[in-house]
Amino acid sequence: MVVIVQLVYLVLTTLWLGSMVYSLVVVQPRVARFFRDDEQREEFLVVLANGNRWPVVALVVGLLFSGGGVAIAGSGAVSVGFTMAVGLDLVAAGIFVDVSWRHWPARIFALPEEIPGFRRRLTVRAATMTVLIGVSYVVALTVSLR
Repeated sequence: MVVIVQLVYLVLTTLWLGSMVYSLVVVQPRVARFFRDDEQREEFLVVLANGNRWPVVALVVGLLFSGGGVAIAGSGAVSVGFTMAVGLDLVAAGIFVDVSWRHWPARIFALPEEIPGFRRRLTVRAATMTVLIGVSYVVALTVSLR
């Protein structure tokens, strides 16, 4: 049973990591090239981001429950590894909460000259989340293959 829950965790982590990498490497650069006008770009990004919060929250909850379940039910290195992975996921989730409930609402009401700073801060947060999620995946996968 623990192996199935490990697989659930790894699949959910892959989904989150893949979506973050795709956004950073493909979507954001292409949006920047396509929309030269800052107002149009911001309007498009708000439309693109709209409705994404709750599916990610559901994914994170699934991650925390599955990873936490393995940390509790597993033994030895598996338990330790999944505890570490879930800890990294919690930090990434905290950043996600900040981005979703503080950064984006403030960005929507920002003055045009403030937008570049918001973009930079979002890129840093997104890259940090991606690294955290990637490391949690590697840790969980490594202990799962033992």
